[in-house]
Amino acid sequence: MLATLRRLPYEGAMRGDSFPRPSLERSHMARRNKIYEGKAKILYEGPEPGTIVQYFKDDATAFNAQKKDVIEGKGVLNNRLSEFFMTGLNQIGVPTHFIRRLNMREQLVRACEIIPLEIIVRNFAAGSMSKRLGIEEGTQLPRPIVEYCFKNDELGDPLVTEEHIAAFGWASQQDMDDILSLALRVNDYMSGLMYGVGIKLIDFKIEIGRVYENDYPRLIVADEISPDSCRLWDIETGQKLDKDVFRRDLGSLTDAYSEVARRLGVIPKTANVIKPTLIN
Repeated sequence: MLATLRRLPYEGAMRGDSFPRPSLERSHMARRNKIYEGKAKILYEGPEPGTIVQYFKDDATAFNAQKKDVIEGKGVLNNRLSEFFMTGLNQIGVPTHFIRRLNMREQLVRACEIIPLEIIVRNFAAGSMSKRLGIEEGTQLPRPIVEYCFKNDELGDPLVTEEHIAAFGWASQQDMDDILSLALRVNDYMSGLMYGVGIKLIDFKIEIGRVYENDYPRLIVADEISPDSCRLWDIETGQKLDKDVFRRDLGSLTDAYSEVARRLGVIPKTANVIKPTLIN
């Protein structure tokens, strides 16, 4: 399922966007070589060696894809927000796979070897941690806690320890040291950024990729950073501005994501997000 957008009232804030006609976009998408399709994104071969085009879908899933829906405009917002966060990380010296945004739904990224782990950083108890440990949601943790899950949808992305990671060779000890450092640096950046716009960063997850530069391996932040992969609560009201809105049927997901984008200046505060017309 593909989508195009009508002209937006804040089009000037989205420099470099293109709005292809539906037939042209569908033809262009069909010509490209698809590498992988996940729950929220499609990866295509990039225009240059060592690059990938990452396409953000409108699909929303929860509870390991047991709950599904198509939320019009979600992919556009996640593309813009992930661009914003990845660009900021690159600027402060935290390496990411992000190269540039191509259009409303796509960005060009570096090809990398994904380490088969989800890295979760928790600042406050919520979600599965609250269920596992019986801690009330919203309880501030003594310090940021980093957890690891083995990336496997069929197994439900189970929680694993560093002993599992070392025993099964998913990452070396040096990798784990670098992963921890990257995760905490991302947390410092994201926490401060969100606090500045009245949002509490409850937790987030990232993926890490390995690239080779002059035959030397280097770890970088990959995949995406968006309200799909973070828990974000309004500091004053506790209102959820993340995918828990979809998980728990708390209202409009695009309204929540748009609020985050407005506060960060990714879209103007007066803008109304117009839902795209879907093309089957």
